[in-house]
Amino acid sequence: MGSAILGARNLTGCEHRLALDFAPAEDASRTPESAEANRRIEAAQAHRRQVIDLLRGFQSDRETGAAVLVDDPDHRGRVGATRAAMDAGAEWILQATLPTDTERGRRGHAEALVRQGGGYVPIIIVNHRVTTVIAEPRLDETPALQTSPLFGWHPEPDPTRSFRSQRRDVMRLAQLAAMLDDLGRLHAPRTEAVGGLIGLDADCVVVVPLGEIADEYDESFARRRAIAEGTVATAPRKVSECRSCHWWPQCEARLIQQRDVSLVVGGNQGRILRDAGIVTIDKLADYRGREPDEWVGSTKFADTVVSAKSWVRGIPLVRRRDRPRVHRADIEVDVDMESFSERGAYLWGTLLTDNTDPERPVVYRPFVTWDPLPTRDEGRSFAAFWAWLMTERNAAHEADKTFAAYCYSQHAENRWLRGSADRFGDLPGVPSRKTVDAFIASTEWVDVFEAVGDNFVCPKGKGLKRIAPVAGFNWRDDEAGGEASMEWYAAAVALDGADLDLTQRDRLLEYNEDDVRATKVLREWIAGDDVLVLPLADDLLAENFRSVAEEVEWR
Repeated sequence: MGSAILGARNLTGCEHRLALDFAPAEDASRTPESAEANRRIEAAQAHRRQVIDLLRGFQSDRETGAAVLVDDPDHRGRVGATRAAMDAGAEWILQATLPTDTERGRRGHAEALVRQGGGYVPIIIVNHRVTTVIAEPRLDETPALQTSPLFGWHPEPDPTRSFRSQRRDVMRLAQLAAMLDDLGRLHAPRTEAVGGLIGLDADCVVVVPLGEIADEYDESFARRRAIAEGTVATAPRKVSECRSCHWWPQCEARLIQQRDVSLVVGGNQGRILRDAGIVTIDKLADYRGREPDEWVGSTKFADTVVSAKSWVRGIPLVRRRDRPRVHRADIEVDVDMESFSERGAYLWGTLLTDNTDPERPVVYRPFVTWDPLPTRDEGRSFAAFWAWLMTERNAAHEADKTFAAYCYSQHAENRWLRGSADRFGDLPGVPSRKTVDAFIASTEWVDVFEAVGDNFVCPKGKGLKRIAPVAGFNWRDDEAGGEASMEWYAAAVALDGADLDLTQRDRLLEYNEDDVRATKVLREWIAGDDVLVLPLADDLLAENFRSVAEEVEWR
């Protein structure tokens, strides 16, 4: 393949994707980038432009040449302008582009370079949150994190935040540090170097130590360059990244043809199986030996065997117990939240069922803001949702009725429940973080996703879109899904320059209503009799044991 030159995108993620990205065109075929992927790219670019304008504004009163914006449309011109600014000793270089290193195989650009001593600190801007606010910081402890204000490089210990580290950000900074070091422009020896990271909130620069990962970066870069050049072979494996990868249709077809075990078992567990010679789903389905000694992870080995047998036979779900169970109540409220990236939660959809009064209609109620996120109006809509939910809860208690609110995978809902309380606590009706935490910890907040995992082995995943159809529910919109809803939302509020399309608001409300109705249908199905037609996991496992002794040994 020749000498490969790697950029930031090539430093992390699936190694097989990297190999395909660098493969000759005749050796691989890819699908076009999805509209959602393009939207993420455009949103990230818009965020970077906004923050660069902010940084430039902070330096606007400096003498000429102290802060340089590199805006040449040509790559070679940008490299030349960046070199000239460094040679002139500019304090800030915005939109800096470093010269492509064809010998070492590196290319890179930094949203900013800030001078420190005789060199520069690289700073990058990303479109996700990079810190978490610490609700009650321990002022008597030395914080591990340092931050700097945006107007200048003044790192100080920050006890109010913790770092939300993402490997791709750290590796990109490590590559920029390596490139600056090769140019003799790094602010410190690589073993002592740091970088800067500005996230979605753009309220500080996070100081990222790079010296401690320099060796890891060098080793990882060497392997990835070898993969890109074709000297290290890779093979497809199903991983979480596959769901948004443009190569997935090609990889999926190959994995299905090979009946690869990664289709039902991922991560380190898949590696352990392959090391044990269990490379196909069929071999796993027929496995009769002991659990591998190195088995790790939350998924039980027996569950992987059940998943494999289910995949082979086309069984969508398998019961763990004779009678599945899920928490029920007199008054039940299904809840589904819609958010946009990390900008906020714009919609809280609800569906109330009164099991004590069959005459009371089951009505979908949305609490929504159509002001483009981020917006303070998000706090107003959240306060309205919370007030309604607590009113129904209190009314149930006063009537001596039980109450439960349900969501599907509380990780997302809990994040925005807490985040809304933290960000909008000064608005009328917004509960305190303590109040929200108490509700989340109560038995009246039920995660149906957890109930599914507790009751079933799910060979093709536990997502609501996969499980609810087994219970008989189908979405009205054939394109319904998380990625599609991002596109709809962008059009619904004309986000980041998108064309305004008010019909997408109705589409989003219908999608959200279907999500809460799907949750209701699913949990009622779990508690009903129709679920009993599914096979039992123990019955499937029993087929693999030649004697009671083997089964006991397995257990």
